[in-house]
Amino acid sequence: MAWFSLILAGLFEAFGVAMINQLQKTRNWQTIVLLILGFGCSLLCLGYSLRFLPMGTAYAIWTGIGVVFGTLIGMFIYGESRNWKRVLFIAIILCSTIGLKLVS
Repeated sequence: MAWFSLILAGLFEAFGVAMINQLQKTRNWQTIVLLILGFGCSLLCLGYSLRFLPMGTAYAIWTGIGVVFGTLIGMFIYGESRNWKRVLFIAIILCSTIGLKLVS
């Protein structure tokens, strides 16, 4: 359950980052509420998972998931660059995150 909570925390983190981008485009109260909910849920799920997982591993995986999905959301929803170098480094982050899971 701790790993599920950690993955969920990373996804909420990516959602919060997407809402920051959305807030730059449309300044309205719904986007602000979604941003606060995204980051709030992310921290709640992260806090729960830290009860059972080592802090270093949990933090690295949480930020890895946030970075990977945040970048993918930026590329596919907000039209950011899909340069092969960006994709390569996202793959490296993803492989490192999986590696941490395997050795923890």
